[in-house]
Amino acid sequence: MFFFLIFAVLCTSSVAAPAMVPNSYSVAVGGGSGTSFATEGMGRITAIRVWEIPNAYITGIQLRYEHIWSARVGRVYHKAHELILFDNEAVVQVSGKFHPSNYIYQVIFVTSRGRSLVVGQPTQTSFNMYANHTDSELRLLSGRFNGNGITSLAAHWGAIYMNQGNSSSTE
Repeated sequence: MFFFLIFAVLCTSSVAAPAMVPNSYSVAVGGGSGTSFATEGMGRITAIRVWEIPNAYITGIQLRYEHIWSARVGRVYHKAHELILFDNEAVVQVSGKFHPSNYIYQVIFVTSRGRSLVVGQPTQTSFNMYANHTDSELRLLSGRFNGNGITSLAAHWGAIYMNQGNSSSTE
């Protein structure tokens, strides 16, 4: 009888909560001088803005979480390149080019629907960041920037579980 009680409790607890999907981290690329940053927000990333100096390097990045833009990191230079994600679309890959001693020269955000935002110059050393788990998506970016641009970039991955209604939560 005691065995059946334990079995019932275990089964109930596994139904009540989704399986835990571990977070993962893609190691930072770039020279890493300047001020450190980490984007932050609640819910899913729903849009991305990137600024660049044409024929040079990335100067700034900003993410929108649900309907609220995070603080911009880096600086604005001319008009932003922007990608607005569709409902239930997520960023699943961050790639690009960097110089080991100064800036991020190109950044490419790829979504779960195969769309991408490509900003910057395809020159210097390549990098490719993606989650270690299939149910994960981009949760935040971290790195460093100075007065001119983004000098280092890393990606943090995790799962988002949608609750009933329009709200979301992270696990």
